[in-house]
Amino acid sequence: MRKSLFLGLALASAMTLGTAAFAAGQDGGPRFGGHHGHGFDMAMQKLNLTDAQRASIRDLVKNTFAQNKTQRDTLRQQRQAFESMTPDQVGYQAAAAKLAQAEAAATQNRVQQRAQLKAQIYALLTPQQKAQWATLKQEREQRRQQWQQFKAEHPVSSGTSAQ
Repeated sequence: MRKSLFLGLALASAMTLGTAAFAAGQDGGPRFGGHHGHGFDMAMQKLNLTDAQRASIRDLVKNTFAQNKTQRDTLRQQRQAFESMTPDQVGYQAAAAKLAQAEAAATQNRVQQRAQLKAQIYALLTPQQKAQWATLKQEREQRRQQWQQFKAEHPVSSGTSAQ
């Protein structure tokens, strides 16, 4: 039970910290997505964006990141407070439930804001860039399917041996 609770909290934390993955870009500002946004970042590089489009996208990403700062900080403090508790403390389960609700709300907010950001960026693209984006997305999906097929045909051994 404790192991699954810890795993669940770790996964929820990792998902929430994905918002903080607006890591510094080459220009020192935030960029979209971190690890999970890599495909998006690569697509943006291949779309031959104008300087004006790049500046607009950078501003949109910075503003979205700034809007989430208070929620990220509050959630981080709540997570730290819960982690400082011991399982036998009064209010431990209530704190876990409250943290779970806060994590769920943060995840919902993050998904909605990313969708909104993506829509705003998409609106900045020319029809040719939108067509190119669709092509890149389709190519990425084909590579993913090929990778899944390869993994199915070449399973990794479990690493355990009979003793």
